[in-house]
Amino acid sequence: MQNKLQELTDKLYNEGLSKGKLEGEEIVAKAQAQADSILAQAQSKADAIIAQARKDAEDIKLKVTSDVKMAARESIASTKQDIESLIVAKMAAEPVAKALSDVDFTKAIIKEVAGKFSVQESADLELVLPESLKAELEPFVTGELASLLKREIKAEFSKKISGGFTIGPKDGGWFISLTDETFGELIGAFLRPATKKILFG
Repeated sequence: MQNKLQELTDKLYNEGLSKGKLEGEEIVAKAQAQADSILAQAQSKADAIIAQARKDAEDIKLKVTSDVKMAARESIASTKQDIESLIVAKMAAEPVAKALSDVDFTKAIIKEVAGKFSVQESADLELVLPESLKAELEPFVTGELASLLKREIKAEFSKKISGGFTIGPKDGGWFISLTDETFGELIGAFLRPATKKILFG
């Protein structure tokens, strides 16, 4: 009886142990499968993050490279324009300033322009001339020019004009500017394309 009981106990023990071992192995296998799945998901996410980071870095690199190239092009174009402007200003400014500070040359231009007004306008004329040429030009305007055109001509002298003059109808709302600045701009407009071609091809 004792042996039968012992056999039964051993059998129950062995079956329970075997069953428990089997269940334990299943639990471990499930845990391992879950762990493998979590690791695979984590690796997939990490790979996606790295790929996105690489793409973003490449996009930033391309944008920065493009911005640097554009800034370089604009800087070169601006520098060329500055050089061109300096040369044109040097070529135009000095001869224009010299010519328009010459009293006889200025008188000749005033006569020519005022003569055109004489034909087209019946109104009296107003001139604005350089303050520096007042002594030489005031007698000319009020005497010789007024007599030549047979009309009143008002002359103002301004420190804002260093050479040349502006002219227009005395009561009109418009005038023609033939100052050293406007002459310089006009001549510069003709010199600029040729200068650009010589300098930069």
